[in-house]
Amino acid sequence: MSLARRVVLAALAGSAVTGCGISRRSSAGPVARTEPRSPSASAPPAVQPAEPPAPAPEPAARAVPAAAPTRAELVARLAGATPGSWDFEPPGAVSSLPATEQAIALTFDACGGPGGSGYDGALIDELRSRRVPATLFLNSRWIEANPGTFQELAADRLFEIGNHGTQHRPLSVAGWSAYGIRGTGDVGEAFDEVAGNQDGLTRLLGRPPAFFRAGTAYYDDVAAQVVTALGARIAGFTVNGDAGATFTADQVCRTFLGAGPGSIVLAHMNHPAGGTARGVAAALPELLGAGARFVRLSDVAW
Repeated sequence: MSLARRVVLAALAGSAVTGCGISRRSSAGPVARTEPRSPSASAPPAVQPAEPPAPAPEPAARAVPAAAPTRAELVARLAGATPGSWDFEPPGAVSSLPATEQAIALTFDACGGPGGSGYDGALIDELRSRRVPATLFLNSRWIEANPGTFQELAADRLFEIGNHGTQHRPLSVAGWSAYGIRGTGDVGEAFDEVAGNQDGLTRLLGRPPAFFRAGTAYYDDVAAQVVTALGARIAGFTVNGDAGATFTADQVCRTFLGAGPGSIVLAHMNHPAGGTARGVAAALPELLGAGARFVRLSDVAW
């Protein structure tokens, strides 16, 4: 089973970790979403003690290569290429931190459009109050719906902004679908899905985002080449933290508590009625008390 598909089922069953202490009565019901949802039973190693989190510096700039291809050039380059894979881990994806890195990377997606343009302010407030850094993957439609909030988040050095696509589509050159969402249909459409938001974020941030995560986190191996050709890295995940914002707060807490050193945790920040914020708020004191250290993706030496 690939590392990117792993999530901690033992934690959800209550046999691996304890201490969430969230009232069932106050837990919000499931919220329909289209991100990865299928957990498995493999748990990362236990968190090792570390220093308390410190204020984060400015994320490292990552320039787009001078030779980044145009749409027409990339279409010509990949003409006739047939995809051979369709999953969370295409070539070049990073689904865990390097083996030498003992921190945990929290990542939160904001999908926009039918995927939800809400803002989980309680989640962000919790991260800020505990000085826990995170990488926020924002879709262009979510940014358009929340321009003031975007500016506030982009100005906060605790957070790094990542590219979550233009229309929140799975990245394919064959129109393959994931969770009922049809993927991009060819190389040109894959280029538009990546570059549209990449260019917009570059203008807004003054630098290109270093990481890209497709809508649903699905890619074929040809479409993945579009991402790397445009100078970004594909952000996978180790732990599916909230199952597309459908987990209860207790489930979120237990899953986060199962994230060990080197994990990349995927969750959502666009469903304030879901259980993510309360689950994260319950898990963070336990993790920090055990010495967990948190990083943004660009804080890591890849």
